[in-house]
Amino acid sequence: MNIPKQKISILCTSLASGGAEKVISLLLKKLKDDFNVSLVLFSNEIHFPIPDEVKVVFLSDDKINRPSFLKIFDPLIYIKRYNRFIKKENISISVSFLAYPNLVNGVTAMLNKNKLKTIISERGFPSDNTSSRISFYISKLFYPILYNKCDKLFSNSEHINKDLKENFGIKIPMEVIYNPIEVPINQIVPKTLDRISKPLKIITAGTLNKRKNQIMVIRAIHEADNDYLFTILGGGNLEDYLSQEIDNYNLKDKVILKGQVKHVNEHLITSDCFVLSSFTEGFPNALLEAMAIGLPSISTNCLSGPLELLNNNDPVEIKDGEFFNAKYGLLVNNDDHIGMSKALEHFRQNPQIRKKYSTLSLERSKEYHISSIYSKFKNYITN
Repeated sequence: MNIPKQKISILCTSLASGGAEKVISLLLKKLKDDFNVSLVLFSNEIHFPIPDEVKVVFLSDDKINRPSFLKIFDPLIYIKRYNRFIKKENISISVSFLAYPNLVNGVTAMLNKNKLKTIISERGFPSDNTSSRISFYISKLFYPILYNKCDKLFSNSEHINKDLKENFGIKIPMEVIYNPIEVPINQIVPKTLDRISKPLKIITAGTLNKRKNQIMVIRAIHEADNDYLFTILGGGNLEDYLSQEIDNYNLKDKVILKGQVKHVNEHLITSDCFVLSSFTEGFPNALLEAMAIGLPSISTNCLSGPLELLNNNDPVEIKDGEFFNAKYGLLVNNDDHIGMSKALEHFRQNPQIRKKYSTLSLERSKEYHISSIYSKFKNYITN
């Protein structure tokens, strides 16, 4: 006798290009085998693949990047339509990703008390991940009210959970489930890094915005004035600014703004090292994916994620203008281009160290493969 699959709904703003959206896309590949899955999105923006077995529902036909005055009634519309969908489809588990869908899920929990299991996922460091002071105060007001109406919460960092508990009054059970990755088809063979690269090919990937702080690496390369080639993958509102700064530093032959690319791994595998320069992260997918390729990495010691990935979350002290040899990569202080410059030079002059960290990166990334992470996720949402 076949037992009907439990009905689960995954709620998010869209499936556009982003870290949370990529995680959802990976989880859907496994969820479809164990559940009757619906993916419910606020808007029809799809970047990542969705399995055919997953039912896709849009709560609005409008694009998410509309003028603010057109969005005033969106929350009420989404709540009404999502609640109607939950009841009509007889959904038993509702899992939401990102703050806005989490708040909608909180209201849904209130409207379906004892009839629906509601689980929310915070994907960014709450105290530093708000777009304005107004949104910060909204978070301080509504997180304690609506998040606490849900059954439980998972994030991708211990630091996120600590921040939610201490600064936002979240009292429901919380767990850490790290972002999953797929095993890359091609990986770097560490022994190929056992040479002095001329130039040292550095790469980063991420939206060109203030939070990602790519200008830090550009300044570090200017400071060192050595044989480097730095490729920046991604687009964003700071593209013109970064292009101008590259001209100002006379680095047009050393820094390339590649823009958005479809096959990031093809660029990673031809590089010598990866850098992450962010002021803040939820959990840095780009860093983890670079490690899975086998790239030795340098990262800012920002909250949250890099310390967990590169040093097992063991705290470190880094002097200004210096770097730290962590267990799985190099760490520098936030916005410290002098420290970044020294870390890059350390990799350039010591191919044996790059080789060592390449091997360690491959080992570390195995802990985040989708099969392992999915089993933790499935256990968490069903128990």
